[in-house]
Amino acid sequence: MNTTPHPTPATPADEAAARAVQDELRARVVLDETGPPPGTGHVTGVDVAYDDERDLVAAAAVVLDAATHVVVEEATATGRVAFPYVPGLLAFREIPTVLAALGNLTADPGLIVCDGYGQAHPRRFGLASHLGVLTGRPVIGVAKNPFAFTYEQPGPRRGDFSPLLDARDGAEVGRALRTQDGIKPVFVSVGHRVSLDNACAHTLRLAAGYRQPETTRRADSLCRRALAEALGGTHG
Repeated sequence: MNTTPHPTPATPADEAAARAVQDELRARVVLDETGPPPGTGHVTGVDVAYDDERDLVAAAAVVLDAATHVVVEEATATGRVAFPYVPGLLAFREIPTVLAALGNLTADPGLIVCDGYGQAHPRRFGLASHLGVLTGRPVIGVAKNPFAFTYEQPGPRRGDFSPLLDARDGAEVGRALRTQDGIKPVFVSVGHRVSLDNACAHTLRLAAGYRQPETTRRADSLCRRALAEALGGTHG
């Protein structure tokens, strides 16, 4: 499949336009591919940090060796927040700067892991799906909370999971996955070109010692540093 990135679309003028973009792009999501096996190639974490007072956003992309979790390459980008905060439309605040950070990489990103949602989104098109369609790459979402969906507590051991369900139609949109014994689960969903089983397997392999995947931990730290540096260069 062609993985050449699509050009970054213009920022929608309003909420209605943003939802129309979601509707258009959602039709391009690929849900019938398994995705790369865990522990092979590269895996890249992306995350963003904001300063709402100055309308600044910083994005980070951290490429890890999927087998060893050694950092292969890091890249950042900063930009202006160009879309208001609207639940369900957060991707429009983040996508341009995330794409810029990914574009600053020289290494192949491999599988991309977002701190957010894919199918586990009220419109079945969260950041992980949005980013997957625009880049053509396999992307998964690993979030800290279940957004608008219901689930039963998974078992207490690492690897236990339960379905994340949409009350509207009973569809399984993701899984509550226990990455460490006795610790709160994370919420895994498919973005693009990965199966849910494989998304959970990648998450477990990446969360070897902590609740969050190593990709997210590294990207979170880097985007916060990038934002602090950007703010250090602003005045007023």
